[in-house]
Amino acid sequence: MAIESDDHKVGLIPVTLMVSGNIMGLGVFLLPANLASTGGVAIYGWLVTIIGALALSKVYAKMSSLDDSAGGSYAYARRAFGPYLGYQTNLLYWLACWVGNIAMVVIGVGYLSYFFPILKEPLVLTFTCVAVLWLFVILNIVGAKMITRVQAVATVLALIPILAIAIFGWFWFKSDTYMEAWNVSGKSTFGAIQSTLSVTLWSFIGVESASVAAAVVKNPKRNVPIATIGGVLIAAICYVLSTTAIMGMIPNAALRLSTSPFGDAARMAMGDTAGAIVTFCAAAGCLGSLGGWTLLASQTAKAAADDGLFPPIFAKVNKEGVPVKGLIVLGILMTIFQISTISPDATAQFALVSSVSVIFTLVPYLYTCAALLLVGHGHLGNRTGMYSFIVLIAFVYCIWAVVGSGAEEVMWSFIALMVITAMYSFNYNRRHKNPYPLGKPLELD
Repeated sequence: MAIESDDHKVGLIPVTLMVSGNIMGLGVFLLPANLASTGGVAIYGWLVTIIGALALSKVYAKMSSLDDSAGGSYAYARRAFGPYLGYQTNLLYWLACWVGNIAMVVIGVGYLSYFFPILKEPLVLTFTCVAVLWLFVILNIVGAKMITRVQAVATVLALIPILAIAIFGWFWFKSDTYMEAWNVSGKSTFGAIQSTLSVTLWSFIGVESASVAAAVVKNPKRNVPIATIGGVLIAAICYVLSTTAIMGMIPNAALRLSTSPFGDAARMAMGDTAGAIVTFCAAAGCLGSLGGWTLLASQTAKAAADDGLFPPIFAKVNKEGVPVKGLIVLGILMTIFQISTISPDATAQFALVSSVSVIFTLVPYLYTCAALLLVGHGHLGNRTGMYSFIVLIAFVYCIWAVVGSGAEEVMWSFIALMVITAMYSFNYNRRHKNPYPLGKPLELD
């Protein structure tokens, strides 16, 4: 059952905030400390990354205007390359969405330990995380309007300290502090920028959020492109201004050791109360993005299930068009993985899985870039050359990100692709009882 009415869909502002919130998540609050090992030269890394992210946002914006099908990368890959790559794209992206939630909720609840020290206990932390995950599953079951409203509030709360530092932090900015740590990586300028990209490239994962959720967006052909580019621009401005300001406020040696650079900057400027407010806002922003990523996981699974490329349970919806059973399956899977992180060894293993999930997201990005040139062939008019150049930039962006990943992560990602190939063949046999006609291409419709 599809969503028939716009009554249950969301407008431009909430979906734009969802995009920016999904992109920033918890990352923005940790970036200054992560980049401190490189130094102020990271500003060049930001410029390169923002160009790549904007190119990718233009790719998704144009694809959504050509094809407003629900599912984002999955729908584009299936249309351009057929059911196998559609299946692969969906499974990779679906895994990346909910596996990433596990790491996100741990750090979000960890921020709250500032106010509730008992959350530092492993068991208490774990079961609190499970409760929070189910809270956002339930909010998604209530409907897309509810979850986007919650995330809009969370994103606004997160933007308060980010914008405060980005604007007012410059009153405490010291150019000497910034320039003294211009390049502390011990590498050449190019090498330092390359090491920065390994951090900044991950910071824009989520650019596809609006296109994946197209089924719950009002007037998607208009609103999805605007929300995609708008969300990326909001994140880019917040990232650059806030991280640069903090690098000029906090000496490099202290910044490298900081577990809450925004909180430390606020305490330095305005005292302990300000630091506590920033910590709360960081937790709200981080946990709020869980709702958006859970929504994306359910929507991409539903889109594929509607096409027979995913188990039918993910396609079943209630009268509001919400895939309730699919969301419950997500909640169960996230609970199992969350509990498995109680063990220190399992946590270390999960850190590897989380890194692999980022590559899982980059593969659908690559397919979407290629899909634009294929689906858009003959439909781009006199802008064909411009979009070809944009796609080239986006290709380089994605490939560079994979090259910057660890060898082990790439190996496990390749293994995952081989497993998905086996799963697809079994899925084909499940859907088709008649013999396959020799000499004809496989279709799973």
